[in-house]
Amino acid sequence: MKWSRLLLALGALAVLTGCAQPVTVPVAPEAHLPDCARIVLALPNELAGLERRQTSSQATRAWGTEEVITLRCGVEPPAPTTETCTTADDLQGNAVDWVAIEGEDGWTFTTYGRHPAVEVFVPASLAEQRSTSFLLDLGPAVQRVEATRHCIGLADL
Repeated sequence: MKWSRLLLALGALAVLTGCAQPVTVPVAPEAHLPDCARIVLALPNELAGLERRQTSSQATRAWGTEEVITLRCGVEPPAPTTETCTTADDLQGNAVDWVAIEGEDGWTFTTYGRHPAVEVFVPASLAEQRSTSFLLDLGPAVQRVEATRHCIGLADL
């Protein structure tokens, strides 16, 4: 009798876990590009201690439960800008330039100098709790697309 209750409980847990709703992430205009598939397939299952979630759109990923980090591949690459552009370099050959823009509800990071571009949105509450070091974890996947431009600063002029 104990085994049947345990199996029933495990079955109920499996059903509840399988019923988690996908995170709605708008599809990017160039999500259909083969490079997006290469990037998305190489992304980590865990990001900043958050488990990956199922998403609603092609070439997207999400991590978290209530507050969710989302990623879209195939967004329009940013043009040269005066916005903050920073390099996330893990010192192991994975360096990716990101344009960082703070909004009312969080931060948007977009790869700079790569086509297709990748956009990551981090809600304000998660940005406060965690550093942006998770951008380093995205580097190996994003680097599957070659950089054609790089961030420059006043020291480069």
